[in-house]
Amino acid sequence: MNTEIKTRVLGNSGISVSPVGLGCMGFSHAYGEPTEKNTAVKMIRKAFDMGYTFFDTAECYTDVNPDGSISYNEELVGDALREVRDRVVIATKMGITFAPGGSVLDSSPAKIRASVESSLKRLGTDYIDLYYQHRIDPKVEPEVVADTMGQLIKEGKIRAWGISETGEEYLRRANAVTPVAAIQNRYSMIARGYEPLFPVLEELNVALVAFSPMGNGFLTGAYNSSSTFAEGVDYRSRMPQYTKEGFEAAQELMSFLSKLGDQKGATTGQLSLAWMLNKKPYIIPIPGSRKEHRILENFDSCQVELSAEEIHQIDELLDRMVIPAYGTKQ
Repeated sequence: MNTEIKTRVLGNSGISVSPVGLGCMGFSHAYGEPTEKNTAVKMIRKAFDMGYTFFDTAECYTDVNPDGSISYNEELVGDALREVRDRVVIATKMGITFAPGGSVLDSSPAKIRASVESSLKRLGTDYIDLYYQHRIDPKVEPEVVADTMGQLIKEGKIRAWGISETGEEYLRRANAVTPVAAIQNRYSMIARGYEPLFPVLEELNVALVAFSPMGNGFLTGAYNSSSTFAEGVDYRSRMPQYTKEGFEAAQELMSFLSKLGDQKGATTGQLSLAWMLNKKPYIIPIPGSRKEHRILENFDSCQVELSAEEIHQIDELLDRMVIPAYGTKQ
């Protein structure tokens, strides 16, 4: 295990977590063929041994087996962390069902309650530390969702709640009913559209859990314009940053990060995480990987220090660049 590092807090909940969490989605969903179950379980547990205490999953992170049955990412996380349950923080989500015609959004009170019971069963636990509304359902008012989450907190089924991909108005309305501990929004060097929310998060004492903090792996520098991804099973095959134009647009950034990494003894991927870790104390990135050395490398970004001036230099560089990226909010 790494030397002891300072933890971060999930907003007003008081729940402490490792500065970097593990996004577990890729073990069974969206990044090519799923990892064999026992291998995935062992890798998630190894992440705990490395120092991770914050693990992210979701109800809809699934894979269809050859026999037609469904494998749930939550089951992998539950199996891996069962013996250390009291020493970890598990986040999961509800509100999205994948269907042939597209995603179905449902955040009705009945759906929330049915989903939390199913997630508790799959995780093999009697409480969820952080329970997110995965995506905003336009049919349900934020006050209704927040009230239901508040009831679940009082019942002891969840410790805190959050919202994924939210803006200011929805967050404020929800928070006024039941305080929101964290939002989970896409945030990275190539997807900075939610930075105007920072003052709101500070005002309300809400953490930002950053998903895809390395631009879906783009900022690791491990890929180039010749890299290919399996159509239909790997989301990166449709992401604009992985086009020739995307790589050309990011060339100056990657060159800068490479040189800075040489000075710091850090990889470009570590710098992309250290940039946000050193920017704000309430940002908690949750990069995902299925490779042991990458999982350890990501965690070690906690120990990479960037000065305010270095962060400013990076931000100035990013301000004058336009890098096409999946999910970019302008």
